[in-house]
Amino acid sequence: MKLWRKAAGAIKDRNSIWLASLSRRTPYRHPDLEAAIIRATSHDGAKIDYTNARRVFEWIRTSPVYLKPLAWGLSSRMEKTRSWVVALKGLMLIHGVFCCQIPSVQRIGRLPFDLSGFKDGHSSPSKTWGYDAFVRSYYAYLDQKSAFISSEAKNLKKALKPTLLDELIKLQRWQSMLDMLLQVRPLDENMKVGLVLEAMNNLIVEVFDVYSRICNGIAQALLKIYASPAKSEASMALRVVQKAATQVEDLSQYLEVCREMGVLNASQCPKLENIPKEDVKELDQIINGSANNNNNTNGERENCEHFEEEKIHEEIIISGIRKKGSNNKRVLKTVITDKWEIFDGDCSSRTTLQDQHHFPNCYSSHLSVVSLPNHKQDLPDLITF
Repeated sequence: MKLWRKAAGAIKDRNSIWLASLSRRTPYRHPDLEAAIIRATSHDGAKIDYTNARRVFEWIRTSPVYLKPLAWGLSSRMEKTRSWVVALKGLMLIHGVFCCQIPSVQRIGRLPFDLSGFKDGHSSPSKTWGYDAFVRSYYAYLDQKSAFISSEAKNLKKALKPTLLDELIKLQRWQSMLDMLLQVRPLDENMKVGLVLEAMNNLIVEVFDVYSRICNGIAQALLKIYASPAKSEASMALRVVQKAATQVEDLSQYLEVCREMGVLNASQCPKLENIPKEDVKELDQIINGSANNNNNTNGERENCEHFEEEKIHEEIIISGIRKKGSNNKRVLKTVITDKWEIFDGDCSSRTTLQDQHHFPNCYSSHLSVVSLPNHKQDLPDLITF
């Protein structure tokens, strides 16, 4: 039965590629790109075609002209399929496209296809209900993230400086995104298959990317609140901090489930740190009006040193880097670098999931990329007299 199903899937993929080759090239159709999408989202659950996945990423990086053919080809593939293997591969592919950090992709808005009601049609529901739920929850997260990134890109285009209240609202949205992301997990014990473990490896990286954004945002927001205390902002910040403390516990449970399943990246994650209770106490004091609004310079310096001593930025597991300034002034900031640590350095071109533990650079390294700051570097004087 499995052999027949595998042969039937291979025939479907071959026919789809043949039909794509017959189409004319238009602003919405690109036969070669469509063929690469079909190969990258094949019915074969035992392997992933990394070569064609990289080709898709390279096309998108080359020019935004290929974004419309990508949307058309992938949405056509996703809307027709009734295979959880094809649906999951498609979600992993579009996830990798989002992580290419291309402006045109960030403005795409909602996903061009709908898998909110996906059900596998090749097996009985008693066998595939876990896979169906996994696909639906994965789709829900990517759809909301795509819409959120699109709205953020529009705000950046307007060049409006966000207020502290705007930053706190943004933090709450990231926390909602993390809640949705933690729902993407295998619900059936029989789902310990290579493709699902492969997806979970990349989701672990995504989890810590979102978690690092939240911790960075909390640290920066608290510094601003302590510099100029305001009751309304402090009340919202307190809710954000309390939510973050709850999410640390949820994230720990999520990682424990992944470790039990054998997800490689989960076993290599460092220990999570809790939110310091002193920060919650100081926010309560500001809200209750017992904080001194006229802080002197020494008090501000003590607050900065308090943040460093409590190692708030060490809660940022992926990008938790503290940097101190000169002896006269301490500066607390996060340094984000494109030289990111990859959990597993094996980026070979083997395609069998049983022999691989994570996506190669086209997936894993991109999933851990965050917005890079503009670095100014002085060029050396190569001409001497």
